Amino acid sequence: MVALRRIVASCGLAAPLAAPLAAPLAWAQSPAPDPHLIPAPREISTGGLATLPRSIVVVSGTSDEDRFTARELADALRGRGLKPAIGPTATGRFRITLARLESPVAQRALKNSRLSFDDAMKPEGYVLITTGDATVAIASTSAGIFYAAQTIKQLIRTDGPDARIHTGVIRDWPAMRYRGLHDDLSRGPVPTLDYQKKQIRTFAAYKLNVYSPYFEHTLAYNSNPLIAPPGGAMTREQVRELVAYARRYHVDVIPEQEAFGHLHHVLKYDLYDHLAETPHGHVLAPGQPGSLDLIKQWFAEIDSLFPSKFVHLGADETFELGLGRTRDRVQRDSLGPVYIDFLKQIEGALRYTKKRFLFWGDIAQGSPALVKSLPKDLIAVAWGYGANPNPSRLLGTYVDAGMETWVSPGVNGWNRVFPNNDVTLRNIQAMAREGQRLGSTGLLNTSWDDDGEALFNQQWYGVLFGAAASWQNGESPIEEFQRSYGLQFHGDATGKIDQAQLKLSQAHALLASAGLGDGSNSLYWVDPYTSEGQFRAQRIRVVSREMRVLAESALVLIAQAREVARVRSGGKATGVSALREPDVLDATEAGARRLDFIGMKFQLADEIVRLYAAATDSAAKGASPGHDLGEIASSINSRTQDLRDGYVLGRELYEKSWRAENRPYWLMNVLNRYDLAAQLWIQRLDKVNQARAQWARTRTLPAPEEIGIPRAMPGVVP
Repeated sequence: MVALRRIVASCGLAAPLAAPLAAPLAWAQSPAPDPHLIPAPREISTGGLATLPRSIVVVSGTSDEDRFTARELADALRGRGLKPAIGPTATGRFRITLARLESPVAQRALKNSRLSFDDAMKPEGYVLITTGDATVAIASTSAGIFYAAQTIKQLIRTDGPDARIHTGVIRDWPAMRYRGLHDDLSRGPVPTLDYQKKQIRTFAAYKLNVYSPYFEHTLAYNSNPLIAPPGGAMTREQVRELVAYARRYHVDVIPEQEAFGHLHHVLKYDLYDHLAETPHGHVLAPGQPGSLDLIKQWFAEIDSLFPSKFVHLGADETFELGLGRTRDRVQRDSLGPVYIDFLKQIEGALRYTKKRFLFWGDIAQGSPALVKSLPKDLIAVAWGYGANPNPSRLLGTYVDAGMETWVSPGVNGWNRVFPNNDVTLRNIQAMAREGQRLGSTGLLNTSWDDDGEALFNQQWYGVLFGAAASWQNGESPIEEFQRSYGLQFHGDATGKIDQAQLKLSQAHALLASAGLGDGSNSLYWVDPYTSEGQFRAQRIRVVSREMRVLAESALVLIAQAREVARVRSGGKATGVSALREPDVLDATEAGARRLDFIGMKFQLADEIVRLYAAATDSAAKGASPGHDLGEIASSINSRTQDLRDGYVLGRELYEKSWRAENRPYWLMNVLNRYDLAAQLWIQRLDKVNQARAQWARTRTLPAPEEIGIPRAMPGVVP
């Protein structure tokens, strides 16, 4: 954290309140504990941990927004085993006051503490002053009051025999105006409305203020009812309910409807094929009669449903442009002018809505001279998802053109059995740091579902770091976040969940070191006896055991953290709560088991080949191959059963996690893969058992190829 962070030894507030916040304080010999807040405040002076009585009163101003915040805070404290009451006449041994800046109590508290409330703080900033018997939260707006309340939640510890609260002083305000999460609703999983509300609550708790659902075909349009899949689209009623719900949490719902590329699920229908650049393709053809009309129909309905002043047009990855209906035009004018011209047409056709339009910056950045002709109120969103992105290159074209920009990192959960959080954190850190340096006003973190298998509950680690990095000023320290996540998100004071996350990141790194990417789903599904599987087997062999130990260690750490919390919460009613977000832990465990299974699958596949070779050798010498065959396939405890069981268990855990967040739509597409993978090993089990029966009859064994087993695995000594 670039801003001032001071640690004061005393449990009281006499020292920090008596001196101006900007004055330096010497380090005490016994520094006060770090509250590990997410996001870390811009300025913080902490005292010690004071015992928090169970009886608490929460007092707010008279505005509906502030009273909602008081109720929301009280509900959260009640869920942590405390007994809050609300209102100025309520009684309680600890008082939390939510005060607007202009109120006498706020002015008195600021004066007595010699604290300032700067203009930069007014839109969303706050001051917190906490002693052993009271907290005063001061803000200029309802958003500031709300964010102060979220910090109060994090200052309270309920992981010991008594509830405690960190005393101290905080002055805090965001570095970036727009801090959001972009959620793919079009490549498989579509969340339930209840889960979207949970997302909204959680985003807001970590000071995100934008939720951007991504639509290709999963918004139900009255004007185009064919497009939305039954059971897999948001209805108008659901949109209105979600938007109203999000408003209370100071979250702006900004829809993205793809308006150029990524429209295969529209263009696959013959009713719309005449609008496609290529037959049943992905890209809407510019200049084709009806293309602009379709866009206007969609966005007229969006305008009626989403009150946000922003709308996202998408317009990324238009790779087919120039390969079909616009081929002649692109050959004549080149790609850039055709793309830019259609983007301008879209903006012009929708200008009547008085919205501000975001668009992905990947295509237009290749035509810097033409970008200067775009309307200046368009907002370019620059995306890059690698561990070492180049935000300056991604943003430069638009900065030079004088356009507003947002940066867009990613949680790296798509196409993977579990997100690669090492890449995720470094990506977000760089994009937020450089975005701030180059004047970007927003950060839109992204969760994509490219192969339809991603679970959002596996991605909160990256989501929360995106919240931290967009709120905090400058470069957000990764290590600081890694020490804070388990405590603040799960209520785990043991550090075991933080350690588990590090183990899973290390497992990803091992796969990458072996040239196998970073835990891709293809590794999980590939048959190790195909040519592709054998190629990957040679690479994973050198890291499989170490990777498995890391994944299994993560499972042990999570189990230990759960057990500590279970024991604590099973005692007397002391306000101690069990681990929070159990569904997220379930999804994390499912991901760890999938990583472990990848290693086990290739290990056992090698063992099966060696065992069958040994059985064949024994049979040729007239000796019984029974032991070796039994190790491959038997009624209990054999390699083929282990692999069958791994996919069956994986299916059970995956389905449980899917249903905790998503609608049934699309689920069978994934479960069918589990079923087919399990059946493959069942078939091999049966064939080996048949080989055993053949030996009993004829004293011969079939060749390994006849039962689906290679004669040898490349790189394995028989």
